[in-house]
Amino acid sequence: MSFTYTAPVSQEGLASPRRYLAVALLLLAVVLVVLDGAIANVALPSIALSLQAEADNTVWVVSAYQLAVLVAILPCGALGEIYGARRVFLIGVALFTAASAACALAGDLPLLILARFAQGLGAGAIMALAMMNLRQALPQRMLGPIIGINAMVIAISSAAGPGIAGAILSVATWPWLFAVNLPLGVIVLLGGGLLGHVEGVKRELKAKALLANTLMFILFFSGADRIATAPVSGAALIAASLACLCGLLRLERNSDVPLFPTDLLAGPAFRMAVIASVSCFCGQMLSYIALPFYLQHGLHMTPVVAGLYMMPWPAATAIIAPVSGRLANRVKTSWLCAIGGALMALGLLVAGLTPPDPRGIGFLVGTVIAGLGFGLFQTPNNRILLLSAPKARSGAAGAMQGTARLLGQTLGGVSMSIIFATLPLSAALNVAVAIAAGCTAIAGLVSLSRARYEMGQAVAA
Repeated sequence: MSFTYTAPVSQEGLASPRRYLAVALLLLAVVLVVLDGAIANVALPSIALSLQAEADNTVWVVSAYQLAVLVAILPCGALGEIYGARRVFLIGVALFTAASAACALAGDLPLLILARFAQGLGAGAIMALAMMNLRQALPQRMLGPIIGINAMVIAISSAAGPGIAGAILSVATWPWLFAVNLPLGVIVLLGGGLLGHVEGVKRELKAKALLANTLMFILFFSGADRIATAPVSGAALIAASLACLCGLLRLERNSDVPLFPTDLLAGPAFRMAVIASVSCFCGQMLSYIALPFYLQHGLHMTPVVAGLYMMPWPAATAIIAPVSGRLANRVKTSWLCAIGGALMALGLLVAGLTPPDPRGIGFLVGTVIAGLGFGLFQTPNNRILLLSAPKARSGAAGAMQGTARLLGQTLGGVSMSIIFATLPLSAALNVAVAIAAGCTAIAGLVSLSRARYEMGQAVAA
């Protein structure tokens, strides 16, 4: 049960020091979700051995979580707008925490997968509504830097995830990877009353629309998972997913606040920011998969050394992200995103296509450049996604931000699977890095085309 503060939320956000405590709780919840997504991959071999499961079946420990987030994120954004962002956010934290306990206690693989799916549903609520709660907590002038700090926290958590998982597994069994979530989740729940509370807006949420949304992501995820090994059935599932999207749009064509936020996507700045985000995260995922293979097979590094060589990317992102947030108050976000996309593309080409060097100096330089570009792109792009939406639609904006990221990462993973299935390894890595650089360059160009829609730094009220 949380302590509840009933002071109203003003245009200037929450009063100090409550606003800073609220921000700390929101960032802690984000760390929980990001770390949980980052550590699960490391645990799969231990889980397979402990539960006497086939390795290919244990992949669903990760996939179930990702699928649940995709299914939940848009509905949770809508529910936050209807019932209040704080209430739905804390329900998500409670579900995530309870599901973490279920993961730790799971005695067989089906139960673990079910618990991970429930965990993903809770994570969807957290991801969809963290930004809406941030927007209620802070005055407008502070949002740029805090969005940058949020990006820094995500980058550090992503980088630290595998190391934390390895440290835990060196002294304890895999259930402890999920058990460590419990005290952190309880802290967020106890302090949840510090978050700002704004009453929701009554509106209809159609059951048919929820069903279409769920089927759309299940079919898309299933098709993406099969496309490399069974291209015909995989393509058919993805086509069915697109049919569900068309059905969803038809169901909500007369809605002023649709579940799939076509009202926000009608705005050029928001729409271009979504497209740029999908493209950027597609390139990021392609490179995150391809570059470790390059290090181990091209430069003949051990997995441990390869992991260390991958760390400059998130470290550079963590350094530049808060700086980028401050710059976004003074410089057009379209320019920052365009420069970020160009730097990321350049860095990827330097890292992956320079002549092999046993010490990997070119690789390190390239990943630092790519990490700086990613941080320079991500913070102002997230700012546009959040602030170009009316405050009452912050839940939909935050949900669309998460959906764009997950969609881009899924497309990147699918592309990498196809490349691996059709090309020899050495050629596949070069092609993947080139495509990744192309995706990030497209993200920069799309962002640059947004410049004419930016009227100073005006945003929706």
